Amino acid sequence: MEMRSSLGRVRGLGSAKEGVGHWWAQRFTAIALVPLSIWFVFAAISLIGVDYATFRAWLAIFGNALAMTVLVGTLFYHAYLGMQVVIEDYVHHEPARVIALLASRFIIFVLAVSCILAIALVAMGR
Repeated sequence: MEMRSSLGRVRGLGSAKEGVGHWWAQRFTAIALVPLSIWFVFAAISLIGVDYATFRAWLAIFGNALAMTVLVGTLFYHAYLGMQVVIEDYVHHEPARVIALLASRFIIFVLAVSCILAIALVAMGR
């Protein structure tokens, strides 16, 4: 039998006041991905059949490299936010949740950095 009042049992289990910022970040990245994805689809279609040198010259244009980098960064950040929500909602064991959150953050960070590095190397002609 527990000797605590109902208020004492629920205190500390309320809102962490972080949900709204996370929600806005998801919406902002989703909205940002719409024009970036449309740009990427049209760019990919226009580059069908070109050789590597032509692609490298296209990516060496500052605006194209910038748009590709912003697309990759936004895409991976949006993916991380989504993975965080799924893990927090469906992994109920606390140690497993913490490990899954850290692993997903690390994996997505490594993937994002490797994509951005690849964009930079191709754009610089390496």
